[in-house]
Amino acid sequence: MKIAILGTRGVPNYYGGFEQFAEFFSVYLVEKGHEVYCYNSHDHPYQEKTFHGVHIIHQYDPEYKYGTFGQFIYDYNCIMDSRKRDFDIILQLGYTSNSIWHFLLPKKSIIITNMDGLEWKRTKYSKPVQQFLKFAEKLAVNSSDFLVSDSLGIQKFLKEKYKKESTYIAYGAYPFSTPNEAILKEYNVEKEKYNMIMARFEPENNLDMVLEGVAMNEDKTPILVIGKHQTKYGEYLKNKFKDHANILFMGGIYNLEHLNNLRYYSNLYFHGHSVGGTNPSLLEAMASRALVIAHNNDFNRGILKENSYYFSNPNEVKNILNTIKKNDNLRLVQNNFEAIVNEFNWEKINGEYLQLFQECYSKSDKRKPKE
Repeated sequence: MKIAILGTRGVPNYYGGFEQFAEFFSVYLVEKGHEVYCYNSHDHPYQEKTFHGVHIIHQYDPEYKYGTFGQFIYDYNCIMDSRKRDFDIILQLGYTSNSIWHFLLPKKSIIITNMDGLEWKRTKYSKPVQQFLKFAEKLAVNSSDFLVSDSLGIQKFLKEKYKKESTYIAYGAYPFSTPNEAILKEYNVEKEKYNMIMARFEPENNLDMVLEGVAMNEDKTPILVIGKHQTKYGEYLKNKFKDHANILFMGGIYNLEHLNNLRYYSNLYFHGHSVGGTNPSLLEAMASRALVIAHNNDFNRGILKENSYYFSNPNEVKNILNTIKKNDNLRLVQNNFEAIVNEFNWEKINGEYLQLFQECYSKSDKRKPKE
C-alpha cells in the first residue's frame, strides 16, 4: 500500500506524542514492505528526503510567524500536495486544524483519522475557540472513512455523540529496565522519599488540585512538579504555593533517562490529566514502575483499571498522601508494568494499526478498479 501520514510536525520526533507515534509507525510500515510518506514542516530539524526508508515531504509551515493559525496553512499545504500523489490510505493524526479542509482531501484515498482527545474541553481555550473545536470534531467524524480512538473513553464518546463506530488502538511505551539511583543526586532527592507530578501547566491537568492536597497535609515530603512553568498559569501556581517549601517547581525535564529514573524511584506519581485519550506520560509512568495516583475519570480508568488509587478533590489527595506508600502496593506497580509489556508495547500497537489499514483497504470501494 501507498500510505501518507498527515497532521504532525514531522519525523523524527522533536515535539510530542503524535510525532513519536508517526516515527515508530512509519518505519514499521516500511519494514513491512509498504511505501510510506510523512509530511514534515519546512523548518523541521531533519531536512533529509528519507528517514529509514520513509519518504519525507516538507511543506511550508508558518506557525513560527502566525502561531496556531499557521497550522491551518500548513495542513492546507499538506492536503493539497496529497491530491497529486494517489495514496491508497491517508492517516490523519488529529483534526484540530485540518478538518476544515476536508473537502479538499483526495476522493480516491481512504481517509483514516485518529480523533485525539476532546480538545474542546480544554479550559485554556476561549468559548469561541471551544465552539470551533466542536465544529472541527464534527467535520472530522463525518468526512473520514474510518475512525481511530486511542482511549475507550473517546470510543464511547464518538458512539454516543455521533453514532459512529471507531477502532480502539491505544498509544505505546517502552518498558524501562535500566534504573540508576545515582541520577537522584542531581535533583537532591532520595529513593522513595519524594512524590512527583508531571504535566503541562493547564487547568485540566489538575496540578492545582494535587498541590492543594499537598499544602493541606502536615507531612512535608517533597513533591517534584515537572513541566514548563513559565506561563500565566504556571506563575499563578508558583505564587499560590510559594510558602510551601516542599512543593518544588522543577521546570521541564526532557532527558528521558532522568525522567524514567525519577518516576521509578518516586513514592507516589500523581497523574492529573482529565481531558484527552491515552496520555503518553501515563504510559511512561507505568513503564517506569511508578505507583500511579490518577485523577478519577474514564480516560485514566480505561488504562489503569483497578491498578491505581484515584482522586477527585484536594481532600482525597491529602488522604492518599497520609495512607498510601509505594512499597505496600508493588502488585499494582507490577500489574501496570505488565500491561505495558502485553498491551501497550509499540510492536503490538503498530501491528493493530496495520491490521486496521488492511481491513479498511479490503472494505473500501475507493481503491477497487471500476468494472
